[in-house]
Amino acid sequence: MSAAEALLPVEMPPSSAGAPLPHVFADEERLLIAYLANVPDPSFDGTNPRSVSPATGDQSVAILTVEPYLALQFGPPNDEAISGHRLYGLGLQPYSAFEVFNSSWIASLEKANRVHPSHMPELFSDYRHFILTFHDSTIEFVAQKFLISLCKGAVLSALMEAARH
Repeated sequence: MSAAEALLPVEMPPSSAGAPLPHVFADEERLLIAYLANVPDPSFDGTNPRSVSPATGDQSVAILTVEPYLALQFGPPNDEAISGHRLYGLGLQPYSAFEVFNSSWIASLEKANRVHPSHMPELFSDYRHFILTFHDSTIEFVAQKFLISLCKGAVLSALMEAARH
């Protein structure tokens, strides 16, 4: 019997609670995740909030560069339905980032690969399962590691620039 799954918070720039606008670029080797980071504006007095779009410039944008990665899931639940996520009882919270230890997702990926004639279970041993929870969505990915950077600009242009490199 395998050990029970567990969650551990991961340090990364917190996402904007209102509109983090997460965007994903993925191919078979590289995954990029860009979102608006929650950087308080000292001049904002709480009135007249402004609307932002993926093209709105002069924003604090966090970019995760994941290379290589094994799997990606992007979609529900949102912050109001997070309690329906299978890991909620382990401490999963909205607007946060976690690593899943003893991941059943990684175990299922390894099990599915057993039909491959050259399968080696140890190929999966360095992979880690991460979860990012946002206002309207959740991103989960399996990778060995990732790098985080912050930049100023628009989410969409920051992601496109990162994809060029």
